[in-house]
Amino acid sequence: MELSALAPFVFSALLCMGISPVLIPYLHRLKFDQTIRENGPTWHNAKGKTPTMGGLAFVAGTTAGVLLGGFVCLGRMPTNAVLVLLCALSFGFVGFIDDYIKVVKKRNLGLTPAQKLVLQVLAAAAFLWAARIAGWSSTSLAIPFWNKSIELSLLYYPVAAVIVIGTVNAVNLTDGLDGLASCVTLPVALLFAAIGRRTGAGDLFVASSALLGGVAGFLPSNLPKAKVFMGDTGAFFLGGAVAALAFLAGMPVLLALCGIVYVLEALSDILQVGYFRATGGKRLFKMAPLHHHFELCGLSEGRIDLLFTLVSVAGCALAWLAYVRYFPML
Repeated sequence: MELSALAPFVFSALLCMGISPVLIPYLHRLKFDQTIRENGPTWHNAKGKTPTMGGLAFVAGTTAGVLLGGFVCLGRMPTNAVLVLLCALSFGFVGFIDDYIKVVKKRNLGLTPAQKLVLQVLAAAAFLWAARIAGWSSTSLAIPFWNKSIELSLLYYPVAAVIVIGTVNAVNLTDGLDGLASCVTLPVALLFAAIGRRTGAGDLFVASSALLGGVAGFLPSNLPKAKVFMGDTGAFFLGGAVAALAFLAGMPVLLALCGIVYVLEALSDILQVGYFRATGGKRLFKMAPLHHHFELCGLSEGRIDLLFTLVSVAGCALAWLAYVRYFPML
């Protein structure tokens, strides 16, 4: 591998690691402390003095990785990688507004669900419109392992919007333990970097490598016990980036495999609420999302991070096999 190919990762990781030691004390001085869920595990109350919005570090790092590292790597402006970045930034901005309301305006719930949904729909619509203008014009969904695609015509756009918004919110649900969302996203970013490298899709490689570097650079500050949390700013950014990478790779349904942890976290939350309402107050899990269930079963945050990361690695391995089978030019 040429040294220039490492530029997106290196730019992103170094900038993130350089910003974090400056950003964390600054967030402390501003008293941008994490809002702890009242119905979460009681021992999480000790995290109330840990600052949030630390995701700004890898947002900056990933941006530098795409814009500067991408130019070094490809010798041109990586247009499609920039589109992935803009999708991530637009959702990250929604998360930033949510965090700002929580920590500055002192409204614990941040944006209302309706406000959040409207902004997310606008962000998803803007991304899909820009993707179409950029030439991502397919309206069919490639189905892994089945080796067929389903033509959706105009129905493609609402389905695609649901996939994007669902991914963003699932990643946000996963961000409930120190380092968890960061750890499980590393294999996902690595998968898309490998796909981009193997297929010669330079923009896909640049965007995913920059994301990989940003998350890797943030992880030392986010592992148990975290010095800073990424906040909705970071989680929404990650979700937007992962969703856009899947669309750039030409197989958004792949998210069901490589994003298996996100899917399980979101599904556990949905099942918990549905079961609670259907049974008049009984619970399917000890607590949802799923990582809290494992916490209440006695697993430490570090062990849950490891377990969920291994599941993410397995899902990404299946996703790689599915992609190779569908696109035999690999």
